[in-house]
Amino acid sequence: MSSNDGKLGAAVPDTPVIIPTYDIKLTGTHVTIVPVHPSFAEALYAQVSGPENASLFDYLFDDPPESLDQFRVSLAKKAETTNPWTYTILLNSTSQPVGLASLMRMDAPNRVIEIGSILYAPSLQRTPAATEVQYLFASYVFDTLHFRRYEWKCNDLNKPSMKAAKRLGFRYEGTFRQHMIARGRNRDTAWFSIVDGEWEGVREAFEGWLEERNFDEGGRQKKRLEEFRQG
Repeated sequence: MSSNDGKLGAAVPDTPVIIPTYDIKLTGTHVTIVPVHPSFAEALYAQVSGPENASLFDYLFDDPPESLDQFRVSLAKKAETTNPWTYTILLNSTSQPVGLASLMRMDAPNRVIEIGSILYAPSLQRTPAATEVQYLFASYVFDTLHFRRYEWKCNDLNKPSMKAAKRLGFRYEGTFRQHMIARGRNRDTAWFSIVDGEWEGVREAFEGWLEERNFDEGGRQKKRLEEFRQG
């Protein structure tokens, strides 16, 4: 340890990140993550459209889609955009799309990236598959792309998202007041992160929780994800 480390901060190895790509396929036990594509529009629209699903979009930057054509155009635009890179979540048991998520706000020189714009169809919510999605993304970010900091940000009013971040191993860092205007409304933004030095413990917790033996015959968890991080 250098005598200046305490004064100036520890030196950081000069290892550049690898930029995210659409040329990936992240496969788990329950889900597979692939690039977004308009061909998924019809099947996903059926699960996230209509008044009964409007609340899924409450804290997203996109408004609820008004038609299948509009949704297809939206997915086509996302497929042509990088930073954010948007991906489709496919359920392995059906091969059908059940959600979207994006890697976004990349700061490559500082090796920082965020997971966001998460849209889970009701069929994906509160399932082991939903947790596996986050494990696959985090593993991609840290193990493949070599980022140092992985962020989760959400509207401070979005209590379920804040609760999810903590459950998944992200640490709350504070709230940025009047951070942005989202769809014409004020947004105070809660910031969470996992840093590379924490990832090994977070990864082991994910993998332990996702093991088949952690679930009973009815599919109910025996041990909560947070408990795996507590040892």
